Formats: sequence, C-alpha cells, structure tokens
Amino acid sequence: MPKRVAIACQGGGSHTAFTAGVLARLFEDGLPDHEVVGLSGTSGGAVCALLAWSALLAREPESAGRRLDAFWADNAASTPWERLVNASAMFFGDLQEFLVMPAVSPYDNVFAEAAADQLRRLLRRHVDFERLETESGDDEPVLLLGAVDVLSGDFRVFDSRRKKITPDAVLASAAIPTLFRAVRLDEGVYWDGLFSQNPPVRELVDLAPDEIWVIQINPTQRDSEPRAVLDIADRRNELAGNLSLYQELHFIEKIDELLEDGVLAEDSDYKSIMVRIIELSPSRVRQPLGVRTKLNREPEFLRTLIAHGRQQATDFLTALEFERAWEQQDAHAVLGLLASDVEFVSSPPFPRRGSADGVDAVAEFIHEHLHGLRIDPTRKQVARDAVTWTLKVRPTGAGEHVRGKAEIVLDAGAITSLRLAPANPAEPR
Repeated sequence: MPKRVAIACQGGGSHTAFTAGVLARLFEDGLPDHEVVGLSGTSGGAVCALLAWSALLAREPESAGRRLDAFWADNAASTPWERLVNASAMFFGDLQEFLVMPAVSPYDNVFAEAAADQLRRLLRRHVDFERLETESGDDEPVLLLGAVDVLSGDFRVFDSRRKKITPDAVLASAAIPTLFRAVRLDEGVYWDGLFSQNPPVRELVDLAPDEIWVIQINPTQRDSEPRAVLDIADRRNELAGNLSLYQELHFIEKIDELLEDGVLAEDSDYKSIMVRIIELSPSRVRQPLGVRTKLNREPEFLRTLIAHGRQQATDFLTALEFERAWEQQDAHAVLGLLASDVEFVSSPPFPRRGSADGVDAVAEFIHEHLHGLRIDPTRKQVARDAVTWTLKVRPTGAGEHVRGKAEIVLDAGAITSLRLAPANPAEPR
C-alpha cells in the first residue's frame, strides 16, 4: 500500500528555485511507493507547487522537472535590460536596509502593476489554467495556496477542490507588499501568504496523509551571531519566515506524541503523521544568501539553486531507503548504502561508544543493535547538511526508552558518515 504524502512548499522569492529542483527530483521516477494527495505553497512556493500539481493532474509526474525548469528559465533575467533591472532591485533593497533611502509604495511605483502583469503572463505561458479546471476533481491531488486578507486579517487558503485556481490566486499568494499592490479577489484584498501560513500545513492534515514533506527555504540554524546590518536583517527575515511553519509542525508532533503515549485513542479522529523536512543548506550552495538574493534572477544563480535542490532531494530519497531497510531489519540493505570508508561514531545513550572507520565496524554494530533502536515517529526527520532522525533507545539495564539522534552524511548517493549521539538537550523527553 503506497504511503499517502502531502508536500508543503515554503515561500522565499528566487530562493524557491531550490524548491523547483527538489520537486523535479522527487517526481523524476514518479515516487512509486507514495501517493501524493496534495501540495501546498506560498509565494514562490505556490508557483512551484502549481507547476508540479499540473504535472500530476496530467498523469505525467515525471514532466514536473521539465515544467519547473522551463518556468525558471523564462523567469530568469536573461537580457541586458532584465539584468540591469535585477541588479537595481537588489541594490536598492540594500540601501533601504541601511536607511539610506526611503521605501517607495508600490502604489506610487509605476512599474509595480507592470511587474504583476508580467508574472500573470508568465504563469499563463507555462500553465493551462482552463485545462486544470477540467482535470482537477475530488479524486485528484489537492492544491492549496496561502495568502492573507489585508483588511480582515484572516488567513486564506485557495483550495482547488472548492474553487478553481487562477493566475490571480497565485498572484495573491505572491503579492509581497513592498513590491506588488494588493490583489483583489473574491471580495478580499490579499497580500503575500508569507504573513500568514508559510506554507499552509494544517489544511494538509485534513487530507489524512501518512507523511507531510516540507520543502523549507529559510534556514533553521546559523553558525554564528549576526552582527552586520544586512546579516541581522537576513536572520530576522529567516526567523519570521519559519514562525508559522514551526508552530503548525509542533501541533502535528504534539498529536503524534499523544497518540504514541496512548493519551489519544487509536480509533479517535486523529492519526499519526510523520513530518519530513528538506531544507535549503546555505553551506552547500557556497555563495551568499539573504533577503537581497531573494530578488536575484540571474540565470546562473537560479541554476545553482535548482541543482542544489536536486541534490538535497537525492540525499533525501537515499535516506528514505536507509530508513526503510533499518525498519525492515534488513542489515544487507543497510550496509549496501554505505561507502566503503564510512565513518562511524557512537556515544551514549547508545550501547556502543567510540568511533571507527569502514563498513565492517558499522556491520558489527548493526548486527548487535538492529533490533534495539526504533525511529521515533513523533519527531521530524530533517535533511539539511546531514539527514537526522530522533531514535528511541533502550539503554542497558534501563526499563524505558530514551531519545537519541542518528545522523548520516551522504556523498554521491553513498553514506559517508553515520553518527549516533544524544538528542538535543532542549528537546522535550
């Protein structure tokens, strides 16, 4: 039985070219062991979700990559004039952060409406909205786009099963108020969904998925304290962009925990949902990322992010194979995913302590402890610089499980490092 999966795409301007790469790789082989029941997105994530959704409705999931690549190539600043406009947008964005020049309202900017019209035309070139209306139905995957009503303050999700998806619905989800005028639609006045749900998650729960996969643009962690003005602005933007997302994911994990502990009955209206996150990794992109680059449409920059998204998705799919082999207690399959010189490190609360190199060391541990370690379904799996899981471990002589962390690092499709360590001390037990 295929697992029911819903995919949520966080918004982040040009950085969502990363999302295009992730979706292209995920659908490249059609996800044979999974049934995609819905996609959601906000802002640039809404555009990527729309293009992938159109491929699913056409019964051509493998065409998602072609559709996404074509859109982002068309959206790139390719001509000399477009490159000048692109560079100017980033330059003036920097000046506003330094308070060197006042912000200009899009209602006083003659180019704001033209920019919205250009995006509308771009969407129509790459999506046949009339065909989508005939192909979508109750038995098809759902598309959810997040926006916020400026006047009422209500969060709005445009739902393909309730009303047809139009270019203006996508524009409403992407109407950054410093760049675009509000979009008037269905008696509402809408701004970018970054101010509400980035991306919509709780509505995906109504689809009864077994898993929710989140494609996350804004980094969760930073290696150093931001001190420069632009660095502070970048971190503030990242934290604000993740706020609604992690509140909604925390609610799902709490329900999972109550089900796991028996506080909620298995025959209740709730079900356990595994959360998995595929996160953009600035350290792997190897070029500066920040608020200003969310406006960057240079072709090479977009191609770099798409390639990074493809690689992160490849690592994610390999990690799913590793997890499946571990859960099935298939030691041979687990070892088959390891590089010959894999690094292995283990520390409490895991039974073995110390480090070693090579498959033989890992094989010995696996044969001894394959049955004693269990993935904790109440905690999210995260694919970032490495792929991490929370595990339940039964220490020697202890009666109850405690939490630990498993982390794998991949290179060229093989696992080069396997680390078993204590869980984050801040994590509730």
